[in-house]
Amino acid sequence: MGIEQNWQPSASLEVIRQRADLLISIRDFMRERSILEVETPVLSHTAVTDPHIHSLSTVHQSQDKSHHETLYLHASPEFCMKRLLAAGSGPIYQVTRVFRDQESGSRHQPEFTMLEWYRPGFDYVELMDEIDDLLQGLGLDVSQRQSYRDAFWQETHLDPHTAGIDTLQTLAVQSGWKTGSSDRAELLDFVFSMKVVPQLGIDSPLFIYDYPECQAALATIKECKPPIAERFELFISGMEIANGFNELCNAGEQRSRFERDLDLRAQTGKPAVAVDERFITALVHGLPTCAGVAVGLDRLLMVLTGSTKIDDVLTFPSNRN
Repeated sequence: MGIEQNWQPSASLEVIRQRADLLISIRDFMRERSILEVETPVLSHTAVTDPHIHSLSTVHQSQDKSHHETLYLHASPEFCMKRLLAAGSGPIYQVTRVFRDQESGSRHQPEFTMLEWYRPGFDYVELMDEIDDLLQGLGLDVSQRQSYRDAFWQETHLDPHTAGIDTLQTLAVQSGWKTGSSDRAELLDFVFSMKVVPQLGIDSPLFIYDYPECQAALATIKECKPPIAERFELFISGMEIANGFNELCNAGEQRSRFERDLDLRAQTGKPAVAVDERFITALVHGLPTCAGVAVGLDRLLMVLTGSTKIDDVLTFPSNRN
């Protein structure tokens, strides 16, 4: 489609108004609970270490052009928000644009809107309760909950915590897997996405909770057998809407996880990135025990408007900007 044909917004004016109403509802919800709205920088000196997230970068040049440096557009406001928590902010939230490379399709855009909020003193069960309150206030049904293990078993008849790598590889190949990877977290994520996710949250919003330890990301680990990551995701109509954790507060463990990420990046030929030392220092200072969540607002708006393509809820997606 040429420029002369795609100058108009892809979202209808009615959907644009619904987005505005959604933002008002979210801010009213947070204000009623005394959760402070904050802003943090979009540009950062460090990219995320997660080997499955690809950062977009730009170059900043000094006014006299004697100095330049690479800066990264944030994939999430998480690290800066946790620095605010460590500085004593109390409960906070933010609505912001975030950026990720190699993301496009009917549910993905390289630039999208995220709602992120943190609740000191909450655990992930209490935060799921609060998210459910928000969803009901937006007119959605009461949410349901199911453990990751039960959801995985229901569709594959495998226990995701104990299934062997060979077994997972076989199932992944049957589902279209082509990389040949033996990374457990990557295999589970692929099988879960292909076999399980399309069935989730069809009748009502569904929280999947207690993930395998290898998929902990920035979540705490529950000391049980097998160990479980205190993490949840929200699914509606077979689409992931939110990702939350009991947040990891231990600086040493966080550094170890960053180093494992960097090893995996090297093994898979992805660019090396620097660890965010300011974030680590904030954890050393002391991050309060808290639960946090990131919500994809464009996808939530898709649910609220009955849209099947993310372009239908955006004014100007990447092919029109």
